[in-house]
Amino acid sequence: MTQTTAEAMADVRDMYVAHRMFRREFRLLPQLVRDVDSGDTHRSAVVANHADKVCAILDAHHEGEDTIVWPRLLERGGERSAAIVPVMEQQHHGIHAALASVTTLLPGWRSTARGGEGLAAAAEVLADRLVEHMALEEKEILPLAEQHMTAAEWALFGEHAMSTVPKKDLPLAFGMVMYEGDPQVIKAILSHAPVAARLMMPILGPRLYASHAKRVHGTTTPPRLGI
Repeated sequence: MTQTTAEAMADVRDMYVAHRMFRREFRLLPQLVRDVDSGDTHRSAVVANHADKVCAILDAHHEGEDTIVWPRLLERGGERSAAIVPVMEQQHHGIHAALASVTTLLPGWRSTARGGEGLAAAAEVLADRLVEHMALEEKEILPLAEQHMTAAEWALFGEHAMSTVPKKDLPLAFGMVMYEGDPQVIKAILSHAPVAARLMMPILGPRLYASHAKRVHGTTTPPRLGI
């Protein structure tokens, strides 16, 4: 599929801002776990709640790629897609295994605040695999998506992720993305949202994330690790 005057093609800039959020939160997670004092279940609950949220957002994001992006690229992208999409799928398997390790360890650590080093090590594996995957995705997949997916199809990918994240967590999730997101890209994303969301999200999202970050990271401005 190639671009025509009749049909706009995918604007993939939203993927870059999502990736910045994932890089930041997953790189910071291992040390968050390590900084919890043994037996401090109040603090472990705060960090575990944060970990649950970012893990759920990541899982929804990758499910959308698996069900919406990869099939279209394999169908339309020729030899280049045929070579890289299986690599992406294999990386997803590795990420999902690491994600399962983290989510399996979280409940016990949440309730006891003990055994944190095992959880932190699992979170490091997850972060490393995720960062490697996102770099390759940005280099190889996003140019293909721009060429072979329409804007409407790309929107389906975003809608799928939003539909699987609990509605109560969507404003916070958007605030996480906005924290390092390019304002022009954020504006473009919101241009497709209902009027109420377009008006409220630029105010509500950053406020929710600032409050959340203060509880989790101890500051409303956690380190910006978007590169």
